[in-house]
Amino acid sequence: MLTGKTALITGAMGGIGGAIAEALGKQGCRLMMNDIGDAAAHQRRADDLARRFGVDISYCNADISDRAQIDRLVDETRARIGPVDILVNNAVKRHFHSITDFPLDEWDQSMAVNVTAPFALTRLVLGGMQERGFGRIINISSMLGLGGRAGRVDYITGKTALLGLTRATAAETLTDRNVTCNAICPGSVLTPIIEKRIQGLADERQISWQEMSVRYRANLNQIGDFITPDQIASAIVYLCSDAAAAITGASLPVDAGVSAAFVQGPAM
Repeated sequence: MLTGKTALITGAMGGIGGAIAEALGKQGCRLMMNDIGDAAAHQRRADDLARRFGVDISYCNADISDRAQIDRLVDETRARIGPVDILVNNAVKRHFHSITDFPLDEWDQSMAVNVTAPFALTRLVLGGMQERGFGRIINISSMLGLGGRAGRVDYITGKTALLGLTRATAAETLTDRNVTCNAICPGSVLTPIIEKRIQGLADERQISWQEMSVRYRANLNQIGDFITPDQIASAIVYLCSDAAAAITGASLPVDAGVSAAFVQGPAM
C-alpha cells in the first residue's frame, strides 16, 4: 500500500516510535529512523528492520533540539533514501516540575524538541510533498494535549501546540488533495519509559509494579488497560493510506475513551 514511500520518524527507537517503524516498514516504506542515544545499537536496530522487511532503512543521530541538525536530518534523508513523503513527529522531551520550580533551561529544551522541531521539519518537507502530489504528516500529541494536569506544564504545552500546528498545516494544504496532516492523541501507552516510571513510584511506596500500574492508570482515569504502541502504529498506517485521504486537520484520540468520558472517572 505504501511501497516506495519514504517515511521520516523522529524518536524512532522508543516504544511508540519503534512500533511505528515496524508498521510502516511492513507496508514497504523506506525509513529514516531518527533518535539520540546509543548510535551503535540504533544502527543495529535499523539494519535488522531492513533485513526483515527488504526495504531501505537508515538511521540518523541528529539532535532535533538543534536547528542545524534538523536541516542535516532532512538532507541526509533525501540523500540516502529520497525526499520525505511521510513525516511522523514523535520525539518528545518531558520533565516533571511545577511551574514555579521549572528550570528555564529544561523548558527551552522541551520547547525545542516538542514544538520547534515539528514545525521546522514540516517547513522543510511540506513543499516537496505538495510538488509531488502526496504527503502525510502525523503529529503525536497526547490526551494531555486535550486537558491539563499539575506538574506536566512542558509536556501539556508542547502537545497542545502540536494540535495547533496540525490544524494550521491542514488549513494550508486544503487544495492539495493528497497531502494531509493529522494528530494522534494517545492515552497512557506502556512504553519502557512509563514502565520505568511506574517502577520508581512503586519503589517509593514499597508496593508491587502491578499494584502501582493499577493506581497509575486510575490516576489518569484510564479505566481499561494501557494503550499499546501497536495500536498507535496501526492508526498511523491508516492515516497514511489512500482510504484516509479525506481526513486532515483531525486530532484522533487513541485512549480507550478516556478523553470522551473524563467526567465519569474510574469509579462506576
